[in-house]
Amino acid sequence: MKTSPTVLALGAVALAGATTLAAVALQARADDKPATAVAAKAALSVTLVQPQAATLSQTISANGNIAAWQEASIGAEANGWRLAEVRVNVGDRVRKGQVLATFAAELARAELAQSQAAVAEAEAALAEAAANAQRARDLQATGALSAQQIQQMLTMERTAQARLEALRAGVQAQQIRLAQMQVLAPDDGVISARMATVGAVVPSGQELFRLIRQGRLEWRAEVAAADLAAVQPGQPVKVTPAGGKPVEGRVRMVAPTVDATSRNGLVYVDLPAAAAGAGAKAGMFARGEFALGQGSALTLPQSAVVLRDGFAYVFRVGPDQKALQTKVGVGRRQGDRIEITSGLAPDARVVAQGAPFLADGDTVRVVAAAPAAGKAPAAPAAPAAKP
Repeated sequence: MKTSPTVLALGAVALAGATTLAAVALQARADDKPATAVAAKAALSVTLVQPQAATLSQTISANGNIAAWQEASIGAEANGWRLAEVRVNVGDRVRKGQVLATFAAELARAELAQSQAAVAEAEAALAEAAANAQRARDLQATGALSAQQIQQMLTMERTAQARLEALRAGVQAQQIRLAQMQVLAPDDGVISARMATVGAVVPSGQELFRLIRQGRLEWRAEVAAADLAAVQPGQPVKVTPAGGKPVEGRVRMVAPTVDATSRNGLVYVDLPAAAAGAGAKAGMFARGEFALGQGSALTLPQSAVVLRDGFAYVFRVGPDQKALQTKVGVGRRQGDRIEITSGLAPDARVVAQGAPFLADGDTVRVVAAAPAAGKAPAAPAAPAAKP
């Protein structure tokens, strides 16, 4: 049976179409493989950096409170006197010996006058007793007076002398009491508290004022016991009060004991007189840094360090272009550099930018470093002139 030419032509067309579809399918599969491979390689484009040696300031950071260097308590010496006048208030600067307050002194003056009158009376009595004793001495050899009479006159003289001395001491006590009617500043300084109220009857010993002696302030820093050995008297300290400006202080002394609970020791830092103008006040919290000198360190840009779960990490890139998360120890910071204290070799290649977007084991594509800041990109070449 013969096949017609028409049937043969249709079969040839069908075979050609099938061949074409098969070729297209194979080409599609071939195109899919590179796309998948490219997607695996292009997880993130990164630039790399190596740790650099740098000279950093060696410091110890600490927290603490600002307090008065010494605080004087000024109280009433006299008992039961009425406060007549208060001449200063909180924040006033005073000089040593300046009158801060006065008590009503009318009664004290009257008692002093009474004592002075008693002294005058005793002086007259002593003069009479001395004259009688002298006559008794003169008549002792004549026998005109008995031995008992002579002894009585001599005793009266000594008694009058003793009474006069006692009254004179009483006058001195009244004068001291009158002087206590004025409350005086014991030293130069700044009034930090005032409890005195005009009209109050004040018992002896009641506190009327508090004085920051010489206006001096100090910072009491809490330093870890492991760092106390590095702190020495005379070292400079940069102290920054809360909300204030940094001031330069000096270590005065290191406490001889360490708190058994916190394991911190107190370091007393003298602040300059300008600290008050920089916002430092007694009772204020402050941060500070003890300068210990200079030292070399291995550093990375801060953008290369990632903080996760309270730890510091960097991403190293090996020859297989895999990003490996590596835990490191960090220390001092200076500018945009951070010290790496442990966990990283000096020749390691580390992701410089985009580290927070990476996960351990990601494949990255290394690109050239970005141009330095301030450097303008090169201008494109001019097109060639047409002939």
